[in-house]
Amino acid sequence: MGETREMDYQYLTYETLDDGRIARIMLNRPEARNAQNRGMLVELNEAFLVAEADDDVRVVILGGVGPMFSAGHDMGTKESIEERTPGPNQHPTFQFNGAERRGSEKLMLQEWHYYFENTKRWRNLRKITIAQVQGPVLAAGLMLMWSCDLIVGAEDASFADVVGTRLGMMGVEYFAHPWEFGPRKTKELLLTGDSIDVHEAHAMGMVAKVFPNETLSEQTLEFAQRIAAVPTMAALLIKEAVNQTMDAQGFNTALSACFTLHQLNHSHWASITNGEWWIATEEHGVPHWKDAPKVRPAAKASPGGG
Repeated sequence: MGETREMDYQYLTYETLDDGRIARIMLNRPEARNAQNRGMLVELNEAFLVAEADDDVRVVILGGVGPMFSAGHDMGTKESIEERTPGPNQHPTFQFNGAERRGSEKLMLQEWHYYFENTKRWRNLRKITIAQVQGPVLAAGLMLMWSCDLIVGAEDASFADVVGTRLGMMGVEYFAHPWEFGPRKTKELLLTGDSIDVHEAHAMGMVAKVFPNETLSEQTLEFAQRIAAVPTMAALLIKEAVNQTMDAQGFNTALSACFTLHQLNHSHWASITNGEWWIATEEHGVPHWKDAPKVRPAAKASPGGG
């Protein structure tokens, strides 16, 4: 398989395989279920750009260390709180890109840069990208996965956006749900917080391959090697043809409109709580996200979803 080259990051790993033709990026916060703190997102963008600039790289694999690909945005680990708080451990990105503005403008600009625009950038990376996922993929975990061209899942993978039922929000910032799930399934999943399993996701075309958990990494690499054999110009133009077709159908326009609705949703809760919270709390009829009940499968026959 050729020499492996590695680079050092704090919140992820980066290596090149197959004589440099494949780059593999792994989210590496398993103790936090690979929740996306600011440091991780900044490093992830840097790693994607490294892979994009490397002319030897043809395919990029994005995975996660541990039992889960990603549980979404980091809502409150000690690390995440320190990143946001002025002091020696504050992440520098909380000092620019709107961080010095006030109110809704501050949140909108920060989320535009670090949640919305970077996900769009990764979607248009000049390399073929494959998301390698396992376990429950929740909320903003979907965003990272959907930014990739292809998705492969372990047998235990499932997919849910729980921000409607847990945070009182209309969905995550990169609102690709109707394009990935279909319009009515999107409404069902967001209104219930239920999940679909990897086999249903495969049947709807969202997931390309389903592999056993124990061979996920190996078989994803083999899949990537097949794709890396395609001439680079052909591979890029296949990607570009599909992405431009979606854009002609309104994909980017819809994403921008839904990002605006996401910010309106935040502003609603800020208004209701006199600026204390940007999401719903228990008094608004949602469980605290730390104590929320287990996500249930979107069962076909049960009105309760279980």
